[in-house]
Formats: sequence, C-alpha cells, structure tokens
Amino acid sequence: MSRNTAISGALIAILGAHGIADLRAERETRIEIRGIYGGIPQDVLDGERRLADYGINAVFLRSGAVDAEKVGIVKSQGARFFAEFNTMHLASFLEEYPDAAPVGPDGKVSPPPDNWQGVCPTHPVYRRNRMTEFRRLLEEFELDGIWLDYHHSHAAWERAEPLLPDTCFCPRCLRDFQSSSGIELPASVPEAAALLLTRHETEWVEWRCDVFTDWIREFRSLIDRFKPGALLGTFHSPWNDEDYDGARIRKLAIDLRSQAAYIDVFSPMPYHARFGHATDLDWISDRVAWLGGYLGLEGRPGEKVRIWPIVQLSDWGETVPEEQVAPVLERGTTSPATGVLIFAWNSLARDVEKVERMREYYLSIQDGPIAP
Repeated sequence: MSRNTAISGALIAILGAHGIADLRAERETRIEIRGIYGGIPQDVLDGERRLADYGINAVFLRSGAVDAEKVGIVKSQGARFFAEFNTMHLASFLEEYPDAAPVGPDGKVSPPPDNWQGVCPTHPVYRRNRMTEFRRLLEEFELDGIWLDYHHSHAAWERAEPLLPDTCFCPRCLRDFQSSSGIELPASVPEAAALLLTRHETEWVEWRCDVFTDWIREFRSLIDRFKPGALLGTFHSPWNDEDYDGARIRKLAIDLRSQAAYIDVFSPMPYHARFGHATDLDWISDRVAWLGGYLGLEGRPGEKVRIWPIVQLSDWGETVPEEQVAPVLERGTTSPATGVLIFAWNSLARDVEKVERMREYYLSIQDGPIAP
C-alpha cells in the first residue's frame, strides 16, 4: 500500500493543501482530469473567474443542460467538456410506448423502485430514440466525449440499501432470449421466469449482459463515425463481483470486462456517504484499486482504458463534512486512477468552505508526476 492510501483522513486534514502537495512525489500516476459534475461555477459563466482558478480542467453536464455557449466558455479556457447521457432512464418515453416498461417475474409491469423508472433494453423504438439523440449531441456540439448514465436494468441501486427487482420478462425479451440461446421456455411468464432465475440463470444473465454491452458497441460506432477522437465513458456501480451476491452482473447486467472493448473511461461512483460508508473513506480507494485489478489497468500513460472516479463531496444521504474533502479526493485519485471528478457542483457551490478545500486540492495535484 502506498503512503497516499495509508495516511488517515484525520492526518490529511491536518496537513492541509500544502501537506497534500508534498504527497505528489509519491503518486504513481499523473491525474489528467480534475473535473466537476453537474454545473459550472457562476463566476466563470459571468467572466469574473476562470476554471483554472479552481484547478478545474474538465466539466461534465447532463446532456439536457448542454448548450453552445457553455461549451464555448469551457473550451475557450483550455478545459474539456463532457456530456452525461441518460440511456435507460427516460421515463417519459413510456407515456407513448407503455410496452417499453420492464416486466417482472409475475408477468406484470415492474413498479419503479424508489421512483427510478427504467426502460426495457430490447424495445427497438426506444433504442433508436437513444441512438438518434446520442448522434445529435455528437454532431451539434464540440464535445470531448459522452458519458453513459443509468446504463443498467431497471433498479434503484444508488442508496445504502439497493432495490433490485428481477426484470425484464416481457414477451419481446423472452422471445429474443429463446432465439439467441436455443432454450425453449413455457408460455407462462411466471413459469418461464422461474426457470430463468434458477436452472437457466447462467444463460439468462449472460444474455442480459450482452444486450446492454451491445448498446455500448453501437454508441462506440457512432462516436467513431461522427466524432472520432471523442471519449466514450460510463458512470457505473462501484460494486465488485461479490457485493450484494454479485448483483452488479446478476441484477444490473453490467459486465465491465465486456464493456471494456468499447469504453475509453470507466467512472465508478463510490459515493461513500450515500452508500453507507460515511466514515470509511478507504472504501473509496478500495473500489478504485479493485476496478483496476479487475480490468488489468495500471494507470500508465498510453493505456487505452482509463479510470476517472466520480466521488461525493456534496451532501446526499449522510453529510460530507468539510474536513473530508481532501481525504475523499486523495482516495479517489489513488492508482490506477488518472482522473477524478466531484459529485455534484450545483449543490456543492453553496458551501464556500468545501469549494475552497476542493480548489486547494485540485491546485496541489495539477502538476503531479507521470509514471515512467
């Protein structure tokens, strides 16, 4: 374990920005991205300050908030602009196409857990809708990349106790699974679902993961065609293969290794306060290290696939106190991460002291060493 990881949160808080700057000499990789998600500082939009004054060199905004003026301001300052793209959570689509609602093992529409409404991944009109919007973003704006969000099955996992219903057992999914696998299922949905969740679980899980990965393959093809050089990233669950009985794969259908064939940057979401780890900051660096080992990444310059975690600084669930800002960022930038961004600017901006701690940390690492 490096000294960066081993130093306690309390000691880092005592060291302050200058102490953290001294730790850069031991950093194994250079932190390429010092980003913010969910907004742009108002004084930057007003022309009173620059992003560099905050140590920020990348902005991530949800696609609906992207406009040419914001992109122009960010890029004119030498920073990068990325859009977040909602893939499987466009609830309004169900108003016109109710048959796109995920179906549970009882054959009925699965209610939105904690109001997180997912959409069936095999609905052809929905997929065309998302691909058309993805292409529009690429063609309309000078983006440096697009990050996929909620790219998983119908669920509410962004909470201390996740809600993970089994879906989707609609006639279309059952038909497509049978065609792909060669496995015949009973006509009764409850009977078919019972088999898929027991005897044929391995084939069912693999098929579901392949469906979501194929979406990513198509997103990749659109970037390569319409914006070569732009990055394709994904915001995703930080769970490993054992967490919640393998739910990242079994329930959410997120196969990170298969997705790595098309993804440039993985951005795990180790929101420590939200996910029941409010005082266990090492959980953040553990998640980063696990992902690197899982994907065989070292954070070396030139690696095709990179890890840029998005870490929690704003209050959501449990409070993130001011003294945790630097320790959270320190753990989010442990090897093999080569970038980091914070969740979420619009709420964080109201806390002047936490913004100042973020600014000090970002400025302290902006010239960190690059691994040989």
